[in-house]
This record gives sequence, C-alpha cells and structure tokens, in this order.
Amino acid sequence: MNNIDNRKYVIALIFTLIPIIFIVRLFFMQVVDDKWKERAAQISENKVVTYPARGIVYDRNNKKLISNEVYYDIRVIPGQTDNPDSVSFAKLLDISLEEYTEQMNKARDYSMRKPSDLVKQIPPDEFADIAPELYKYPGFYEVERTLRIYPRPVAAHVLGYMAEVDSNDIKRDPYYASGDIIGKSGIEKSYEELLRGKKGVKYYLQDAIGLETGRYEDGNYDTLAEQGKNITLTIDGDLQEYGEKLMQNKRGAIVAIEPATGEILTMISSPSYDPNLLVGRRLGKNWGELTEDTLKPLYNRATQARYNPGSTFKLLMALIAMQEGVIDSTASFPCTKDLVGCHNHPTARGVSDGVKMSCNPYFYYLTRKIIQQGKYKSHFKDAAYGLDIWADYLYSFGLDKGLNVDFPAVTSGRIPNTDFYNNEFPSKSRPYGEYAWAFSTIYSNSIGQGEVELTPLELANVACVMANRGHFYYPHFIKEIEDGDIPEIYRQRQDSKVEPKYFGPVIDGMWRVVHEAGGTASRARVDSLDICGKTGTAENFKVYGGKRRQLKDHSIFIAFAPRNNPKIAISVYIENSGFGGTWAAPIASLLIEKYITGEIKDKAKEQRILEADLMPIEIMNYKKNR
Repeated sequence: MNNIDNRKYVIALIFTLIPIIFIVRLFFMQVVDDKWKERAAQISENKVVTYPARGIVYDRNNKKLISNEVYYDIRVIPGQTDNPDSVSFAKLLDISLEEYTEQMNKARDYSMRKPSDLVKQIPPDEFADIAPELYKYPGFYEVERTLRIYPRPVAAHVLGYMAEVDSNDIKRDPYYASGDIIGKSGIEKSYEELLRGKKGVKYYLQDAIGLETGRYEDGNYDTLAEQGKNITLTIDGDLQEYGEKLMQNKRGAIVAIEPATGEILTMISSPSYDPNLLVGRRLGKNWGELTEDTLKPLYNRATQARYNPGSTFKLLMALIAMQEGVIDSTASFPCTKDLVGCHNHPTARGVSDGVKMSCNPYFYYLTRKIIQQGKYKSHFKDAAYGLDIWADYLYSFGLDKGLNVDFPAVTSGRIPNTDFYNNEFPSKSRPYGEYAWAFSTIYSNSIGQGEVELTPLELANVACVMANRGHFYYPHFIKEIEDGDIPEIYRQRQDSKVEPKYFGPVIDGMWRVVHEAGGTASRARVDSLDICGKTGTAENFKVYGGKRRQLKDHSIFIAFAPRNNPKIAISVYIENSGFGGTWAAPIASLLIEKYITGEIKDKAKEQRILEADLMPIEIMNYKKNR
C-alpha cells in the first residue's frame, strides 16, 4: 500500500513539475534570452534594407561633376524557373555560360524560394536590350539600384571611384554590410560619410518557407532612407576639362589653386581615364586593363609623385637667405661654372637678377651661406646646424610635413635634414664627431636637385606662398556642404617663417622671368596679364640593367597671376620633355589666361601644345645609350 501511495505522489510531482519547467523555459526564451526572440523574428519577419540616393557633387560654378543614374540587377528565385535555354539566356545577359551556371548553382544552394543576385549593375543602355525579353524567363526579374554617373568624363583622379566593400571596410564601420558600395578613392572616399546618406529599413512578414505574406504592422516600423548630402567642390570643371585637353599625349601633372583661399581650381594627372569606366558591371574588367597599362593612368602624379623641383626651388633659397641675414637683395656672386653648370648670361647683380637668369652658381653661393654660417669651427658640425635651420624654413612653406588636404593617399615630399644625412652617409669611425657630411656633400639641393623632392601639389602651394607674400591656406577641394560648414582648418591662415618684406625682389625677378629679354619663360607671356613665374628643369635618371642612365629632363614651371591681387597660382610638371620654358611654361600660361579672361588669344601657342606628343619612349633611349 505504501508503494502505491509513493508512486502516486511521484506521478503527481512529475505532472506538477513538467508545466513549471515549460513555463520557466518559455519565460527564459521569451524574456531573458534575446537569441530566441531574434530567431522568431527571422522566421516571421523579413528585414529589407533600402539604400538612399548618393549626394550630388557640383563644381564651383554649380555644374554637376557626379550625379546618379538607375542601374539594374537581375535576380532569380530558383524554385520559380522552368529550365530556360541557358545558352540563349546567358547571351541575352551578356555573360558566359560558365558564369551563368555558377551563379545559378549558388542561388540554388542558398534557397529555392528566396531571391539571389544573378547579374549586378547593368547600365540602362544594356538593360534596354534585356527588358523586352525578360518576361520569357519566369523566375527572373529586375531590381533597380542607383549608381554614379559622370556627366563630363574629366577629373577622374579627383572624383575617385566606388566599389563593393571589403572585410576591412565592414570591420572599420558597422554601417556597411556585404554587397554595399563605398567610395574607394578621391572625393568619393574623402566625403563618404556625407555623400552616402542613411539607409532605410522595411519589414515584411513571411511564412515558414520564406515567402512574403504582407507588411509587418502595416509598415509602422519602417524607416525611410535619407539621401546623401550634396557638396560643391572648388574645382572649375571648364578649366579642368581644358587642362586635360592640353595634357593629352603628355605625362605629368598640373595643380592650380586660388591663393586667397587655398581652393584647388584644377588638379590634373596625365595620362588619365574616363571615370565612367569604373561604374557598373564592367568595373572589374576595366580596372584590370587600367592597372596593366604601362602608362599608369590610375596613378595620381599630382599628389603621389615626388620629383626634384629643379630651379623653381631657388625662389625659396633666396627668401631664406635674406630672412637669415646672410645676404641682402643686392648680393652679387660670380657665375663660376666649374662649381655647378650654368648657361651663358651676365653676372647677377642682385636677387632679382639671380631669379630672372636662374644662375646656378648664384644660388650655390647663396645656399652655402645658409648652411655654412660659421657658427662652429668644424665644417661638418656647422653644416648640421645650418641644415636644420634651412629645413625648418622649408617646413613652414608646407613642404614635407603635410598640407592637410581633404584627399586620400597624398604623399609628402622630402626635405632632407641632419637625421636624413646621418643615415645616408654613415661612418664607422666618424672622425668629425656625429657628422660625416658637409655642404660640399649636399650642394645640389641649392638648385633643386640632390635629395630634395616635392610633389606637384606642394609646388603649387609654394606658388601660393609667393603670391600671398608669405602665407597660405591649406589646399582643399570642399567649397560648400549642404546644411553644413567646411572644416575650420581650411579657413586658418598659415604663415611661413619669411617676412613679407623679403618677397619683393624675388617676385620682381619672377615677373622679369616672363616679361623681359633674357628671362627663361618668354613663352609664358600673355600681353594682358602680369604673370610672375619661375622655370625649372630637373635631371631625370633611371636604372636599366643595373646601370644608371640619364633620360630627357623634366620640364617644370610655377607661376601666379596677376602680380597684384593674384587670382590663380599654378605648378606644371611635364615628364621627359626638356627645358621648363619650352613646354611647362606655355601650358601654365594658357590655363592662367583661360581662367582669368575666359578665352585664349594666341591660337598658335594653344595649337602647338594641343598637337605636341611628349610621351617618353624610355626603352628607345635605353637602347640608344647602351
């Protein structure tokens, strides 16, 4: 009897505990453990992200540089297809049979009842041929998406391109998910967070096998996508287009800046490419072809290439020497060609003459006075003392230390200091103490050769400092932001270490370079404009087969105009084209004239530049020099 009673109590206890366990478990699943709620939502709700239109990009004259256009994705629900003719359908979609088969297999593996992408980013002109035939293929349908379009095929390096995010993008910013598009270079990358807008979300109910059955809560929890902010750039689209025409069949870079604001008016790297090539489903193929091009059209020479500045660097040597008090504006030095080579000209009787005639020995002597100031008995220690003074002046012009430009992948030039040369010229014994070099080791820097290197962007900023008589504003591309302000850093004046009073004789020399007989840039003259400029010719070497070969020199010119109240400052760098006054100077003058007056009067000068093919044939030079 006791056993029967015991079993009765056990059975009662079991029946009592089971509901309690279920109640506790349900409470835990529904209230405590979020993953069960998420799983339930996955079964009953389908979250669909909606993407906003990206912000429009305008030039300084409110002309569109980047806009949006509807592209199309073809999607498939495998369970709704009826075994179409794969060959004909692949041909209609303009993909290979292998690619079609691969994508269909992926779609089936994912789900027979849910949609998968088959072909993405079909441009409207190609979709126009597909659309009339698509109804013949059940289970396949189109989905619209917005992608970029470039109304004018210019400024590819400035504007940049977009592509799908990678794992690093997703890790860096949780806003992105696989398949999203992001700015990968240029302005598209710099102002990605402004341009991208904000995603929206729509919730759909679905059944156990994933088919939609309606809107969740009648759409009350949906959020609308917010379009990206429109921005206005400092770029002058017309000037950019004109400059790119002038640079056809030439390799090099141009940067033009408004001195009073630091606004970049044009930035050209040549060779370039049509930015529309890197949009849509042909992006991968076109990217591959551009990458393999030996002329490197994807490489932005304006911000990434470092060159010797040549004789344009002499302007800074004169300013530093006067500020340091080691010369005055009337200083004269003999043209001693056994020190550094020079062309034939009268003796320079002052800084203005030295700049006008670009006398190499003049700037050799002048720079030696900066570096070897006689502060120490040892020439080596004295040179180290003077070199760091010299370098600090150059840093104050925005060189080497960065210009804070609102642009990705910007390279800084190189201003060598004592640390650099101590590493460059090591000495085991160092009989003279810490240093094993002096001015006699590094004198080539005085004429813009040697170890000093600048980018075309930095050189344009030097032209701005000259135009402003000692100060500059950080170069930038942003002019206006919809419902926002440009960063304060671009409104802040940056002063060099050279006082304005020392700029007079240097600028006088720059004016004479262009306008007087014996000046080195007569081809830059425009009768109606007071252009002030300085030519440069940089030696160019390349190693072939382990041997250092000299190739044709690079042509360089910097300028600003007008002389008073300047509107534009510019640097032009043409690779392998010879003397600075021959090619770089007239190109700069055409852009200056076009920007200030809106027209070109000297059509012969313009035609000469447009027709010139200055592309280097390096292999031919190598064979000839062997």
